[in-house]
Amino acid sequence: MDALVLEEVAKTFSAVRAVDQLSARVPTGSIYGFLGPNGAGKTTTLRMIMDIIAPDSGRIEILGETPDSKANERIGYMPEERGLYRKMTVRDVLTYLAALKGMKRRAASQEIARWLGIMTLKDWADRKVEELSKGMQQKLQFIATVINDPDFLILDEPFSGLDPVNLDLLEGIMLRMRGAGKTVLFSTHVMEQAEKLCDFILLINKGKTVFDGTLDQIRSGYKSNAVVAELDGDAGFVRDLPMVKSTTVNGKRLEVALKESADSQELLRALVGRIRVRAFEEKVPSLHEIFVHLVGQSNE
Repeated sequence: MDALVLEEVAKTFSAVRAVDQLSARVPTGSIYGFLGPNGAGKTTTLRMIMDIIAPDSGRIEILGETPDSKANERIGYMPEERGLYRKMTVRDVLTYLAALKGMKRRAASQEIARWLGIMTLKDWADRKVEELSKGMQQKLQFIATVINDPDFLILDEPFSGLDPVNLDLLEGIMLRMRGAGKTVLFSTHVMEQAEKLCDFILLINKGKTVFDGTLDQIRSGYKSNAVVAELDGDAGFVRDLPMVKSTTVNGKRLEVALKESADSQELLRALVGRIRVRAFEEKVPSLHEIFVHLVGQSNE
């Protein structure tokens, strides 16, 4: 069973079509990236999934149920706008939110202590939320989202405000949750996190699907037409080869952009006859490069 099914979901605000006939399936036990530029319709879609707003048309099924059903008890939702009580202490706000999720006080206390340790907030347990930095509040919001051990996490821009150390921490937690059979859906416009974490990617722009599939699938359809080589000796001649469009030196490595009709093997043959080749590989396009390309095409 898929954890989430969207079928031709649409939502309009006044004259703006925020989500336009969007369809997707999120497999159970996967990390699913919901990507798109600002204003693409990501947050609107997540709010419809959580039954905060209703779609104008289409069907949403989450954990085999409709969004307004008991399935919501098995979902952990972290909205883009953080909902923490700033005058309460960290421990008290988590205790209160755990009670709202139906947790017994003793079980909640144990989980709060465990998660504060994991998220390096143990020393801040009795401090007011307003005393925490933005990144600390982000981690606190995440604890509130997972405190009752939900089966399905829906995270709206979960990496916002985190430094590199805490980015790695949160990424590791998400991967462990997937390993435990949980499903994680997160929205972002930062491609690096999606590239490291996602089993599946849905890219939307102006409320419409641009791409839906695995990272390998998206890469297979987008050729960078460039190679990276490590050469011994003077490689100045490479830029003048007939199949070469441009070259860029990056330390000991040379990035070569090929002309549209050129083949990388043609370049390799030209190099082997004139210089020692220590390394030679076709450049794999980054998700950021693919994102810019596809969104640009979509806007055209």
